[in-house]
Amino acid sequence: MTIAITRKRSAGVLALLILIASALAAAQTQQVYRYVDPEGRVVYSDKPPPPNARDAQAKRIGKNTIETSNLSFSAVLAQERYPVTLYTFGCGTVCDTASALLNKRGVPHTVVDVGQSDGADKLKRLTGGLDAPALQVGDQYTTGYNENRWQSMLTDAGYPKTPAPRTSPVGKAPAPAPESSAATQTVSPAAKGSYPQ
Repeated sequence: MTIAITRKRSAGVLALLILIASALAAAQTQQVYRYVDPEGRVVYSDKPPPPNARDAQAKRIGKNTIETSNLSFSAVLAQERYPVTLYTFGCGTVCDTASALLNKRGVPHTVVDVGQSDGADKLKRLTGGLDAPALQVGDQYTTGYNENRWQSMLTDAGYPKTPAPRTSPVGKAPAPAPESSAATQTVSPAAKGSYPQ
């Protein structure tokens, strides 16, 4: 008798699991029917057409999703109005600290290597000199790393003080975009996975 009860419970649990799995699958994609009813009206429905319907067609519709950015709305607005460019080269701790400030704050930015000839030309056109690291926020710039000055420039431009919460696992970066120049690259802190832990 206990064996029969155990089998019934197992069958009940299995049926429940199958029901849940089919409900989840149905939530992912839905079946929609298009048909012409007896009065000649075109009908779209999630219920199968009646036997007297004409031109019945079944269509599958996937779930609705909205693609969102890894950046907050305020960061996206700031990036559109005041794009950030970091002019740097292999200057060691100072350049690494400058880059880390932008990454820690979650500021998307372009990096220009002034060690390359076209990067040096870009910096010289902007500042009239070759002092690096340099930060450009919109049409304003500053040369030399000064954390307070850099932070206030970013705040004035509307960049958030903290990065948006991470939505993808660490180490799962999207494929990088093709580079337009060897001296220039765009860095998205979310893509680098360099948010503070």
